[in-house]
Amino acid sequence: MTRSLREVVKEYMSDRRVRKYRLVTKDGRCNIEFGNVMHRNRFAYVLDIWTTFVETRWRFVILHFVASFTLSWFIFGLLWYWIARDHGDLKWQNPPENHTACVYSVNTLTYAFLFSLETQSTIGYGNVYITDVCPGAVALIIIQSLMGTIISCFWCGVVMAKIALPKKRAKTITFSDSAVICPKKGTLCLQIRVANLRKTLMIGSQIYGKLLRTTVTPEGETVILDQVSIDFMVDAGKDNLFFVCPLTLYHVIDKTSPFFDMAVDTLHQQEFELVVFLDGTAESTSSTCQVRTSYIPQEIMWGYDFLPIISRSKEGKYRVDFSNFAKVVPVPTAHCAYCYHNEAGHHHHSIDGIDNQGFEVIDIETPNITKM
Repeated sequence: MTRSLREVVKEYMSDRRVRKYRLVTKDGRCNIEFGNVMHRNRFAYVLDIWTTFVETRWRFVILHFVASFTLSWFIFGLLWYWIARDHGDLKWQNPPENHTACVYSVNTLTYAFLFSLETQSTIGYGNVYITDVCPGAVALIIIQSLMGTIISCFWCGVVMAKIALPKKRAKTITFSDSAVICPKKGTLCLQIRVANLRKTLMIGSQIYGKLLRTTVTPEGETVILDQVSIDFMVDAGKDNLFFVCPLTLYHVIDKTSPFFDMAVDTLHQQEFELVVFLDGTAESTSSTCQVRTSYIPQEIMWGYDFLPIISRSKEGKYRVDFSNFAKVVPVPTAHCAYCYHNEAGHHHHSIDGIDNQGFEVIDIETPNITKM
């Protein structure tokens, strides 16, 4: 059955509202604005001009690149024109036949600009050259050569720094679009999946999370973006991950976890944002990079588990099936952490069904595979 236009518009506005109010987008960009910044603080961007240019978008870098060279050629062209005019080399000044010009053939503003371009870019076509009758012209050609070298080195450094930015390496590391909550090794866990799309390793990888939410202190103070640390780990620990294949990371939901008081029917009513960080050093460039993503309550699926994606072929090779990277299957799961740990008097009774006090395991003959 096709959805009505009203439902489509409602879903679009809901997705737009979610993107607007989340602090960290799925691709790691921070959605935050700075207001009422003093003018003296804005001037700090000019003082730190190197970082400013490295972080500038490519289109503005190219614009400044073209503008800096063109402007320098034009300014030095005016200086060469002024030297020619001061020495009486221009055509309208009618120099005598035995007159020796400061710069041969520089007798108009156009020729002065062309000589400036040839000098700074070391082209030298041969029909325009400097003579030894003007010491000022000799000093000017030295200054322009040095300035041209400095400008060229600066822009070469900016381009190389932008190409080698660690965040470009972060584009080849991906997280699952959703997180899941299910039992794992005798405890209730929140799980996410992360994959390195390159065969080169991330050395010294560490993963951790921050739960962002608005809280009210006992004194009545409202704290916006209150941060609570969330520990993630794999079976071998949480530090120095062996990131050779996709990993399923999990957070244990125990009494110290902020997810302990949530249940399947109250999770999506919560207002929080789980931001996950992955820090590591690229093996090929030795540059440190950080990958970020975030999950809101609507992106956490209670009672689901990830499908396995690593298998072994008959030849003995390990194979990663990325078609199952974002797929989950329903699994029998207690509807709250209190029920899972059998905490008396703290059960969150579901409004949609009856509590399963005995935790009966339900056999699922044909699992319903869901793609996140």
